[in-house]
Amino acid sequence: MENHDVGHAPVTVLGLGLMGQALAGAFLRDGHPTTVWNRTKAKAEPLVAQGARLADSARDAVAASPLVVVCVSDYAALHELLDPLGDVLDGRVLVNLTSGTTRQARETAAWAAQRGIAYLDGAIMAVPQGIGTADAVVLHCGPRSAFDAHESTLRSLGAGTRYIGADPSLSSLYELAVLGLMWSIGNGFLQAAALLGAAGVDASAFAPLAKQSTETVAGWLSGYAQQIDDGTHSVLDATLDTHLASMEHLVHESESLGVSAELPAFIKALTERAVADGHGGAGYTVMIEQFRKPSEALS
Repeated sequence: MENHDVGHAPVTVLGLGLMGQALAGAFLRDGHPTTVWNRTKAKAEPLVAQGARLADSARDAVAASPLVVVCVSDYAALHELLDPLGDVLDGRVLVNLTSGTTRQARETAAWAAQRGIAYLDGAIMAVPQGIGTADAVVLHCGPRSAFDAHESTLRSLGAGTRYIGADPSLSSLYELAVLGLMWSIGNGFLQAAALLGAAGVDASAFAPLAKQSTETVAGWLSGYAQQIDDGTHSVLDATLDTHLASMEHLVHESESLGVSAELPAFIKALTERAVADGHGGAGYTVMIEQFRKPSEALS
């Protein structure tokens, strides 16, 4: 594949929601000639003021650049936009940063391959305000040659931009995994804030300790990962039996204060299953076996 990534290579951005605007803005700030298109043209006005070119149609926008980045609401909108443009996309690199499932990513990769389109599926691990900064992580998967040809342009989106493999579904899977982690941390904080709130403690007073505790847990993850990969579940802090006793306390305390106990009760139920499987004396990472089971096996 010809390397177009010399100097300030041109790029097209299709879809100008909050994230799409942030993507186009990052390319513009790095000096890339940027063509944009959106169904609602008014959303392009701030970008045009920064130097972007507004195409008259999606077809014209695609024709303007060897690299086409798409970020729309869902895969249905993606295909409604791109299906009529297969011929003009031929020979270009298409980077899809639309959120979806691994199945949708694989199906879209197959659609692209049938049309001679080099397809990279991506996942954005940042809020729009973080795009283009050192904190932004943007994952890409698909043909390595397609990523290599435009790597420096794509790095305008964030210092954490990287290639993670040829499987076109990997980015979607990573994104969903991170969302699950985010919701677990967020819901744990909300449960804790509700518990303390019942005693008149403001959430803002608890937040510093919550942040410190979360950072402590984050420090355990590399060791957890090694235990999971090795299949060993050594006791680092407490046995699963000990954790289960503490979970019982949290459930009872929540109930006594009139706070929802659903989340800790669910965690306790999973742990009870692990103990029933004979893992009470193991370390906490043995809980991975509960998460590996199909949902119907847990009912």
